[in-house]
Amino acid sequence: MTEFSAPKAIDKSNLFRKGDPDFMTSLARGIEVIRAFSDTKTGVNMSAISERTGLSRAVARRCLYTLSEMGYVRRDLDGYYLEPKILSLSQTYFSSTSLPALAQEHLDHVKESTGESCSLAILDEHETVYIARSAARRIMAVSLGIGSRLPAYCTSLGRVLLAALPPAELDNYFGTIKRKAFTERTRTTQRDLKAIIDKTREQGFTIVDQELEIGLRSLAVPVRNHNGVVVAAMNVGVQASRVSLSDLKRQTLPVLLSASEKLRSQLIC
Repeated sequence: MTEFSAPKAIDKSNLFRKGDPDFMTSLARGIEVIRAFSDTKTGVNMSAISERTGLSRAVARRCLYTLSEMGYVRRDLDGYYLEPKILSLSQTYFSSTSLPALAQEHLDHVKESTGESCSLAILDEHETVYIARSAARRIMAVSLGIGSRLPAYCTSLGRVLLAALPPAELDNYFGTIKRKAFTERTRTTQRDLKAIIDKTREQGFTIVDQELEIGLRSLAVPVRNHNGVVVAAMNVGVQASRVSLSDLKRQTLPVLLSASEKLRSQLIC
């Protein structure tokens, strides 16, 4: 299975910030130590934590010790591991917003109607983050779940969310991200991507055809609240060998748009 949940680049300026009496550098460092675990499935040693965060071994050790004492990290023979208690941090987000819960029935309906996986995501800086999903039982190369992160510029969810940004924020986005080609189809130039995003904004949906992975197509639409503000994006992912581009537009798009509109009627903020 291919996994695309690599961590965001660490903003090391926050780890060594000076002159701001209200900024807790120690808290920022502890959070980045937690994030340093995000692309690993084995133990992480002290040297790796220090290298990934830019912190000295002494500072990394104190962060890990504190996290261990609080039950978020454990030390084993081959390094440090996150403990299940870490999930309580993400649960705080889900318990503070109704969006994932409200969306689930609509994602399930899209999956049942189309036979394809349906997901809901939000934009977090340069990436899309999956906050709800209804997965169909099909063999796909991309392994996705709640909390998975994907680049915004080459995914349908991301392009819908980028299309909702004010011009200044979109310019800032393109001025800071690093774009790479995941396949020979991946659009990476700013000119191409801005044209695609403009078209997405105009037509109210977008299709990404095998730009993230060969064989994978996806269709996404915006999710708006009752004020018309885009708060998330909803998509369907399909295998290119089974579903044509025309079928995505003709059969799947109406179902996805209907689900988005029904969810909108429930979003009061």
